[in-house]
Amino acid sequence: MITADYHLHSAFSSDSSTPLEEQVKAAITRYHLENMCVTDHMDFDFPDNPEGLTFLFDMENYLQEIHRLQQQYKNQVHLYTGIELGLLPHLGPRLTSFMETYGTNLDFVIASSHLVQGMDPYNPEFFETYGEKEGITLYLQTILDNITAFTDFDVYGHLDYVVRYAPHKDAHYVPSDYWDYFDAILQKLITMGKGIELNTAGLKAGLSFAHPHPLVLKRYRELGGEILTIGSDGHCPEHLSYQFKQVPAILKEAGFSYYTIFKGRKAEFLPL
Repeated sequence: MITADYHLHSAFSSDSSTPLEEQVKAAITRYHLENMCVTDHMDFDFPDNPEGLTFLFDMENYLQEIHRLQQQYKNQVHLYTGIELGLLPHLGPRLTSFMETYGTNLDFVIASSHLVQGMDPYNPEFFETYGEKEGITLYLQTILDNITAFTDFDVYGHLDYVVRYAPHKDAHYVPSDYWDYFDAILQKLITMGKGIELNTAGLKAGLSFAHPHPLVLKRYRELGGEILTIGSDGHCPEHLSYQFKQVPAILKEAGFSYYTIFKGRKAEFLPL
């Protein structure tokens, strides 16, 4: 049984309307989580969009609210402070400065790619511009560029997130078509002492797998990867711990007998 959800969002993220306390209450009463980490979105230089989403929030208010809830619910759940940073190659200095200011307040940092060439794969124009296979290739190349420009994170999020929005979703997606990119990403992360996550939002989005694809997850283990957090990417109470019942089998098939949580930016390993 997976008792830790380490990728969660609240109303501090532009794409969620759920108050943070509601997420905490749901984690306790619905899902009986022992550990949860809130990782709201901070994406500097996110482009203008029809929804008006900025993916920016007031860090001081965020930290104060988490601290309040940590005290209020300390006997019911371990609530940890995290963030999901949207990476872009040119943001290295700005993200480094941000972490110099707030890093000591955080237990956990997810680095993610949400944009490629200034475009969000969520929008149809991305694949209309680049095509399906080239769009996926560009996304993976961006991850390599990002982890060269910025290194102060703990895991890289939803490695093949881009597939959620491909014209045919995962129908034409074969990870081995991109092995050169995946191997380069995974080897670099391992060398850096960083991990990846198993993100079950891929299942919620209609894919046949949780991010990353099981073959990528297995390859990570074969290369020596050890750090692996579990996250639902839940933006509302209904999506916390999403399909976590499937996770132990997925991990065991990939060669894992444990998963990872973070406290004070330090990894701890929990048995399956």
